[in-house]
Amino acid sequence: MLKLLDVLFGCSHKRYTFPMSARGSRRSHAADMTGTYVVCLDCGKEFPYDWREMKVVAARAQNSALGEAKIADRAA
Repeated sequence: MLKLLDVLFGCSHKRYTFPMSARGSRRSHAADMTGTYVVCLDCGKEFPYDWREMKVVAARAQNSALGEAKIADRAA
């Protein structure tokens, strides 16, 4: 139900800050994956950013990359 409301009335996340690298104690959840994140200028939500691809990383890509990292950790 919340997803439906978010789709209808939520933020479209079309305007972002310049990519920022997280260092020290300011480690955002979005930066945990790539080390770099952007923030939506309209709602303040943080998103991981990939410098190689020069784009915001999608939530599905986050989940699959985290899953691959866990599998690699188990194999080591």
